[in-house]
Amino acid sequence: MAGRRALGRRFGWLWAAYAVSAYGSGFGFGALPLIAVLVLHSGPTQVAALAAAGRAVGAVVAVPLGPWMEFRRKRPVMMAMDLTRFAALMSIPAAFALGRLTFAQLLVVSVVAAAADIAFKAAGGAYLKALVPSEDLLVANGRFESTTWTATVVGPPLGGAAIGVFGPVTTVVADAVSYLLSALGIRAIGGTEPRTARTGAPRLRAGDLLEGWRYILAHRTLRPLFFNAIVVNGLIMASEPLLAVLLLDRLGFAPWQYGLVFAVPCVGGLVGSRLAHPLAARFGQHKVMLTAGALRACWPVGLAFVGPGVPGMVLIVAVQFGLVTCCGLFNPVLATYRLDHTDPDRVARTLSAWSVSSSAAIAALTAVWGLLAAVTGPRTAIAIAGVLLLATPLLLPRHGRTSPQESAGQAPRERKTLA
Repeated sequence: MAGRRALGRRFGWLWAAYAVSAYGSGFGFGALPLIAVLVLHSGPTQVAALAAAGRAVGAVVAVPLGPWMEFRRKRPVMMAMDLTRFAALMSIPAAFALGRLTFAQLLVVSVVAAAADIAFKAAGGAYLKALVPSEDLLVANGRFESTTWTATVVGPPLGGAAIGVFGPVTTVVADAVSYLLSALGIRAIGGTEPRTARTGAPRLRAGDLLEGWRYILAHRTLRPLFFNAIVVNGLIMASEPLLAVLLLDRLGFAPWQYGLVFAVPCVGGLVGSRLAHPLAARFGQHKVMLTAGALRACWPVGLAFVGPGVPGMVLIVAVQFGLVTCCGLFNPVLATYRLDHTDPDRVARTLSAWSVSSSAAIAALTAVWGLLAAVTGPRTAIAIAGVLLLATPLLLPRHGRTSPQESAGQAPRERKTLA
């Protein structure tokens, strides 16, 4: 099968590094809010602030990182971001052991981890484009997506069990160590990495901070994808806390039932990611992306009709399975499509701007939907998000190709790489 083709030893090390950090993140899923509640006895307002501030402030901190890393070798940047996350997370068990852990420290760690995550993804996307031939990018992204969903299925239940047996900071230690192992795996890739030559000013200027957004907004293919992605992700993520309130408080779901109805559907992400390459090979990337993008918007409105007991659980599993399957199919195709349509010397800035915008939109919409739920109730707020999602396919690009001369509205220019 084409999806099983060998992509080389260097990609194997990159995939292994990604896998170990993905499983570590799955194992440590929700660790900071859990520590805030169990150890620091924080209330709902503080826990919500922890989630929103990490994304929002982390996104702001990450703004200069995209232009800064564009003309640097990406592998050292990825290793530095892994080590940064390792150090930040390990500060939590250290402070806990000394009896000095505070909510302020959790906030700082959340911000540092969010900014490092954005920078790592931007550098990783640029590195992948240089490492893997264009015709194999979808296979590579499909493997990353499969790994993500597998880790999401396996990690949280094991992490919850580990917390019950070994204590609340156990999963934080495991997550931190996974970033250290990821850095070692990236170092083991070896080889000579090309570096894009700087064609403009020799130093970073204030105007360069917005270059990623200028490139996206001037690009007729990336622009609609960008708006579609941040709106869809923002509305889906904004509904999650409200769904937790609806299920655990209003409908009386037990914690294990809540975990089960969200863990089981993640199998759909694995199914979708495995289908991405064969479907794209048969029907074309653009058609698959358009279809999966439209279908994923149809599911969330069903969550507004969930009821108590087994019927409610069955409905959630069915809706979430459909949503996650479509996301698992859409995400690797989007990642590949985005890399294919981005100039080589703009990849890091473009991906960084994309991630910053996504994090900021999720934080903002989560806050807005929290206020909306306070006025209308969680079920109504979830329904409004679902209805708005039905309109998001209109933001997807109608055409599968851009002009070969298109580059952020500029004339083509020569580019070179340095060994």
